[in-house]
Amino acid sequence: MSFTNQLILPAARKVKDLEKLMKLSYEYIVILDTHVSQINSIVQLAKSHDKKPLLHADLIEGLKNDEYAAEYLCQVVKPAGIVSTRAGVIAKTKQNGLLAIQRLFLLDTNALEKSYAMFKRTQPDYIEVLPGVIPHMITEVSERTGIPVFAGGLIRTVNDVEQAVRAGASAVTTSNVELWKHFEHKD
Repeated sequence: MSFTNQLILPAARKVKDLEKLMKLSYEYIVILDTHVSQINSIVQLAKSHDKKPLLHADLIEGLKNDEYAAEYLCQVVKPAGIVSTRAGVIAKTKQNGLLAIQRLFLLDTNALEKSYAMFKRTQPDYIEVLPGVIPHMITEVSERTGIPVFAGGLIRTVNDVEQAVRAGASAVTTSNVELWKHFEHKD
């Protein structure tokens, strides 16, 4: 199953990458590495190009990543969704009816087990598994949680994308512009 018929979730780190994204046909995009003073204008720019921006709350400079920040992002900035590692941010995002994407860093078995317990509580809409180049872990997280999975991090080749999707990823997040272009019309 793909994410709203979109195999790639392009993730912009720099303004020039964001400008490139505005010209591509992707509906959902991920905004990484921003500053609190820029988020409103960036989200409005994306919306003016018929994009649905997913804001990475953990990577907004000058904004404490807590429930109050999530409330502000949901009610004032109004992206299509929020990406975060934090349970409180995910809970607040869901309360506000936005897409909640919880990031999971694959560190070790102990951290993974704690994450499974957290997902039972937070019930995010999607889990983003990082790094996304470990197919059997994508499969395990998807099967164990019953929550759709995105694969992200260290995705460098067309083969990386295809392996993640075969392993059960609904979509692949990547900041690799060449992969954006390669998959743009293949969704």
